[in-house]
Amino acid sequence: MDPAAHTAKLIRFGVFEIDLEAAELRKQGRKIKLQEQPLQILLLLLEHRGGLVNRDELRHALWPDDTFVDFDHSLNTAVMRLREALGDSPENPRFIETVPKRGYRFIAPIDVVAAPVPERPVQVHLGTLVPAAALTMRAAAVPKELAEASEVAGPDKKPQSVQKTVRRTGIIAAGAILVLGITAYSIHKVNAGKANSQRITSLVVLPLENVSGDKDQDYFADGMTDELIAHLAKIRSLRIISRTTAMAYKGNRKPLSEIARDLNVDGVVEGTVLRAGNRVRITAELVQVSTDRQIWAESYESPVGDILTLQGQVASAIVNQISVQLTPEDQKRLASSPRPLNPEAYEDYLKGRYYWNKRSDEGISRAIEYFEAATKKDPTYALGYAGLADCYSVVGSTIVGTMSPAEAGLKAKAAAQKALEIDSSLGEAETSLASVRFNYDWDWLAAASGFQRAIELNPSYATAYQRYSLYLMAMGRAQESVEEINLARQLDPLSLSINFSLGWRLYMARHYKQAFEQLRNTLEMDPNFALAHLVLGETYEQQGNYPQAIEQLQKATAIAPNSPLMLAGLGHAYGGAKRTAEARTVLNQLMEQSKKQYVAPFYVALVYAGLSENEKAMDWLEKGYEDRSNGLVFIKVDPELDSLRSNSRFKELQSKMHLSE
Repeated sequence: MDPAAHTAKLIRFGVFEIDLEAAELRKQGRKIKLQEQPLQILLLLLEHRGGLVNRDELRHALWPDDTFVDFDHSLNTAVMRLREALGDSPENPRFIETVPKRGYRFIAPIDVVAAPVPERPVQVHLGTLVPAAALTMRAAAVPKELAEASEVAGPDKKPQSVQKTVRRTGIIAAGAILVLGITAYSIHKVNAGKANSQRITSLVVLPLENVSGDKDQDYFADGMTDELIAHLAKIRSLRIISRTTAMAYKGNRKPLSEIARDLNVDGVVEGTVLRAGNRVRITAELVQVSTDRQIWAESYESPVGDILTLQGQVASAIVNQISVQLTPEDQKRLASSPRPLNPEAYEDYLKGRYYWNKRSDEGISRAIEYFEAATKKDPTYALGYAGLADCYSVVGSTIVGTMSPAEAGLKAKAAAQKALEIDSSLGEAETSLASVRFNYDWDWLAAASGFQRAIELNPSYATAYQRYSLYLMAMGRAQESVEEINLARQLDPLSLSINFSLGWRLYMARHYKQAFEQLRNTLEMDPNFALAHLVLGETYEQQGNYPQAIEQLQKATAIAPNSPLMLAGLGHAYGGAKRTAEARTVLNQLMEQSKKQYVAPFYVALVYAGLSENEKAMDWLEKGYEDRSNGLVFIKVDPELDSLRSNSRFKELQSKMHLSE
C-alpha cells in the first residue's frame, strides 16, 4: 500500500481532538458530550480553518431549504454549546472567533493524524441534516424590551411554534478533511425509527436559567420551572421528577447523561427564561439521553398576562414529541384554554411559592403574605388558594405547630375548598384538602378518597404520595405506607423531606435497622436537619441505647431550640433514662413556651409517658383529643406510646378516634 495514501483519523487542536471515525470530541483523551449540531458546526469550521464561514453557509449546511426555523436562536445556541465544550469565550477566543453580523472563523492551529485508507472505498452518506430546532418565524418586529435584553430574535406576541423532529441519519465528517486534500470518513448511524428512538416515559425539567442578568428575577425563572413541571406532571403515563430534586441541579454543569442516570429518566428538558418589562420569552429543548439527541427545541414569547397559555403550549409541544399514551382526560387537560391571568397576582403567587419552598418558619410566613395578596388581586386564582392551603396545613401540623389545629385546620380547609371550587382538576389542592380531612377532621374515609383522587389528578405529584403514606401509617398499614413513600421518593429522589419521611416510616414500622441507615443517609444530605436527628434519637431510644439517643436529641434541640416537638422528644428520652430532673425541666420549658406560642397538649403527654406517669399522660392526650392535636393520629402505631397501650383510658381514646387495634 502507498504510504501516502492515508485518510484523516484524528484532528487535534490545543488539548482537544476529534476522532472522525467515532464522531467524538475528546479533551486530553476523555470524551466530551457534544450534541450533533455543535459537532457539525465544528467540522465545518475546521474545514475552512482560518477562513470565514458565514451564517448563510451554516444555515444551508445544517437546515434543509424547506425547514422554517428560528435560525438566529438555534445557531446561537449551538455555537454557545460548542464554546462551552471547548472552554472558549467570544470575548477572548482561542478557537472560534465571531465575525460580527457575518459568521465565524476557526483560528487555532490543528494537527491531522492519518490512518490507512481501506482497500475498498468508503461510502460517504450525505444524509439530510435535520435541524435541532424548527421554530416559526414571524414577520412582526421583535418587541423593543426583548431586543435590548437579548441578541436572540423571537416570535411575536402570542406563543406559537412549529415542531420538527430531529432525525439522526448521519454525522458527516467529510467537510473537516476535504480542504486538507484527504479522503473523508463518514459515520452512518441508522435511525431506529421514531417509535423506538423517541420512546420517553420519564422526564426531568432542569431549572430554567434566568438570562435577564437580574438576580432578582430568579424567582420568576424558578416559578416557570415549577409551572412547567406541574403541567407535565398531569400526564398519567409520564413520570416527572418533582421540583425539589430538579432544583438541586440549579447552576449545576453536570453532563445531562449523568443527571439522567442519577434520576433514572429517559429525557431531559432544559432552557432559559428572559423577562423584560411586561413580556417573557421561554426557550426550551428536549434531549433524549440514550442517544444524546436534541429531539425538540422551541422559543416562545408572550405578554406576562398570557403566561399560562405559553406554559401549556410548551408542555403540549414536549408531549407531542414523545411516544406517550394520552388518556382522554390527559388530552382534555392539554387542550383546555387557561383563563385570563392578572399579571400582578401571578407575580405574588410566584413569590409565594419561592418562599414556601424554603420550608422555614419565616419562609412560610412570607409565603402566606404573598398568596393572600395574590388572591386579593385575583379572587378567582385557584393556585393562590392552593398555596394558602399548603401553608396553613403545615403551620398547624405536629412538625411546625405554631398555630392551633382548630384555627389552622379551618383556614386550610377553606382555602383548599375555594381552590377546588374554581378548578376541580388541581391535584395540589385536592392533596391539601385530604390532609385537612386526615390531620384535623379525622375523617379517615374522606381523607383516603381525597389522597387517591389527588394522585389520579396529578400522578407525578410526590407530595400526594408522601401524605397518603402518612394516612396509611396511621391506619396501621405500615408496609403499604413504606411502599407509598418509596413511590414519592422515585419522583423526588433528592428531596430532604421525602428521604427523612422514609426513615420516619421505617421507624414507625419498627424496622429499626433500616431506619438507622435511611436516617443517616438523610443526615449526609443535610447534617443540620433537626427532624432526622430527632427520629434517629428516638430509634436509639427504642433499642435501649439512651446515651446515643440523648446525644441525637440534644443535637435536634440545639438546631431548633424553640421547637416543642424537639423538646418533647428529648423529655421523653430523659424520662426513659431515669434522668427525671432533666425531664421535668423540659416539662417546665414547654409550659413556659405555651405562654408565648401554641404548644400542642400531645407534646406534654409524651414527656409524661417517658416518665411513666401514665395518668398524667392520659390527661394530656385527652386534652389533645379535644384540641385535635394531630400527633394523635398515629396513636395506633407510635412506639413512644407503647407504655400506655394497656391503659383502659388509652383504649377508650383509640376507640373514640376509630383507631382501635
